[in-house]
Amino acid sequence: MASSALSFRDLEYASVGGSLLLRWWNSIDESPQWQDGVFYGLCAAYALVALIALVQLVRIQLRVPEYGWTTQKVFHLMNFVVNGLRAVEFGFYWSVFHDKPKVLDMILLDLPGLLFFSTYTLLVLFWAEIYHQARSLPSDKLRPAYFIVNGAVYFIQVCIWIYMRFSKGPLAIKIAEIFFSVISLCAAVGFIIYGGSMFVMLRRFPIESRGRQKKLHEVGFVTGICCTCFLIRCVMVAVSAFNKEADVHVRNHPILDLVYYMIVEIVPSALVLFILRKLPPKRVSDHYHPIK
Repeated sequence: MASSALSFRDLEYASVGGSLLLRWWNSIDESPQWQDGVFYGLCAAYALVALIALVQLVRIQLRVPEYGWTTQKVFHLMNFVVNGLRAVEFGFYWSVFHDKPKVLDMILLDLPGLLFFSTYTLLVLFWAEIYHQARSLPSDKLRPAYFIVNGAVYFIQVCIWIYMRFSKGPLAIKIAEIFFSVISLCAAVGFIIYGGSMFVMLRRFPIESRGRQKKLHEVGFVTGICCTCFLIRCVMVAVSAFNKEADVHVRNHPILDLVYYMIVEIVPSALVLFILRKLPPKRVSDHYHPIK
């Protein structure tokens, strides 16, 4: 009897605790102060990452101005654009986030996400080209494939936005979120295939050197970070498509928005920029001849 009473009391306490937690969560969701704090905090975080990407881009340009727009420069430029757009969005969040997302809201929120996809699949392309060249495999079709895949993604997304404009039901929003989940999964698979291939190739490289170990760690960490962030985005967006309580496109889910954008964009971008911070070697002048 005593154990039954104790068990019943524990259940009652757990129920009360859950009710208090739910009440606290709902009060945060509806609090303008929490919304201001979270969204302006995200704005500052994105602005900081954008500034880091811009500074690194300038450093690379000053180091090797004669190389033109290399993959490394384009990668940092796209990081600056993506994070800069997000910073502007969260700085003016009251105009972008609403209790019920509209078509324009979805476009403004999805476009940086699409650019984020293009930015990091560019990294996959870079590794794929290195891997194919190292294995003496044809690599001339990789770059056109990158542009075709990204062009198809943007084309399909524009078609979905047009459908959302003329459709009044929730099906269009659900389709948009499922599509975003699918392309995130594809990006994660790309990192697993080519990041994993690069990692295995470097591990099998016969010469032991400090540079090889650094490159091995670089590829391994970046692959793990990017694959994880795209998989988390895939799952969270898919869940939000079928559960409006998990929607990250609305203003009245500030804590959920904070967790989502920190995990899938801000922290991964900051870590990857830190890991890839090494500048390219200076080009030796054609007029310089070392003394023999």
